Amino acid sequence: MRILVAGIGNIFMGDDAFGVEVANELGRRKLPDGVLVRDFGIRSYDLAYTMMDGYEATILVDATPQGQPPGTIYLIEPDLNALNNLEDEAVNAHSMNPVRVLQMLRAFGARPGRLYLAGCEPDVLETEEIGLSEPVRAAIPRAVAMIESLIDDLVRADRAAALVHPDRKGGDSCGTVDQR
Repeated sequence: MRILVAGIGNIFMGDDAFGVEVANELGRRKLPDGVLVRDFGIRSYDLAYTMMDGYEATILVDATPQGQPPGTIYLIEPDLNALNNLEDEAVNAHSMNPVRVLQMLRAFGARPGRLYLAGCEPDVLETEEIGLSEPVRAAIPRAVAMIESLIDDLVRADRAAALVHPDRKGGDSCGTVDQR
């Protein structure tokens, strides 16, 4: 199973760097074959093109304001059908907006496979300070553990499906996958 873990955020904007920091921590860990962890920062086009490489699952990691105490972590499985109700806007090459990235994929006729958002409630956003606030920095180990658990669940489910359908090649939503 191919899984993309994409760290998103701007390191010059306080807690917006959460996704980048989590990706850096995950990159130092031993993960199952087929899992790619990458810091995409604010490079929306790079993320969109990478997502089109046939991943069965993508886990976006980002600061995600949801109105909870700073440092609260979330695992969200977004409703991709909701994209149909949003107005299309141009993708800004100098910022990262995951919704716009998904709209770009749709415009290219691509589908992201299963999509998850591992988020953290920020404390300090839209500031020009480098570095995470203390509650968000403290959330990194919990987020890493949550993502590792999700990866394990996805790999285990994929293996179980392969036992049930031994002729299956690749994931359940992307067809044949290049086993690099």
